[in-house]
Amino acid sequence: MSPFAPIDALLAPAPDPARVGWLTGATYAHRGLHGDGRVENSPSAFAAAIERGLGIECDVQRSRDGQAMVFHDWELDRLTGEAGPLKARDSVALGKLKLSGSGDTIPTLPHLLDQVGGRVPLLIEIKSKREVRYAPLCLAVRRALEGYRGPAAVMSFDPRVVRWFRLNAPHLVRGLVVTEEGHRTLSGRWRRHLSLWRAKPEFLAYDVRDLPSGFAAAQRQRGLPLLTWTVRSAELAERARVHADAAIAEGPGVG
Repeated sequence: MSPFAPIDALLAPAPDPARVGWLTGATYAHRGLHGDGRVENSPSAFAAAIERGLGIECDVQRSRDGQAMVFHDWELDRLTGEAGPLKARDSVALGKLKLSGSGDTIPTLPHLLDQVGGRVPLLIEIKSKREVRYAPLCLAVRRALEGYRGPAAVMSFDPRVVRWFRLNAPHLVRGLVVTEEGHRTLSGRWRRHLSLWRAKPEFLAYDVRDLPSGFAAAQRQRGLPLLTWTVRSAELAERARVHADAAIAEGPGVG
């Protein structure tokens, strides 16, 4: 047994299986089922995932007027014909921007929730970085999810975000996104446990490149569902099958 195990159990208790069991019943399309002319995090990619019966993983950023926009990057450059930070524009202006190579525009989180309508499970990754205030985006996501009746969970690399939802929206299932980045030293393990204790997540979304992982396996064994990203090949899909409970996948990894 890991010397961290008793502390993990005390400071980051395992969730009620009945509350989180739905997480393991799907493969999640990473940013929707994109490719073949469908852009990531677009209504078309989400529609394709729904048609296939896949769960959906998406990303959200905050607009200037405080709305949760479904978009991965901090900057508009890669995915639109515009440049500059997404947060500098309001939701109406962002909603008119075409995603490059498609007729789709940037959706808000409420628009995505209306589109999904509870038909497939949804993972919402909340983007954050040290110099950006995270609470306003958390609040926007909480507001968007008020009254939503389908299976949905929030997750983030940032333990502060996960902790915010534990304190301010305890009815929402929350997860910690983890990448080890090759840090399997004692100091790396210590940092992962500190993040776990601070966040108190109900599931983990783990970098598939780090599996198998002693840390991930220990949390899975004690009852935290283990999702893994980004599964992009048949080989990684097999790794996910052996070492995790559900895959967040794209391309050939979807199967």
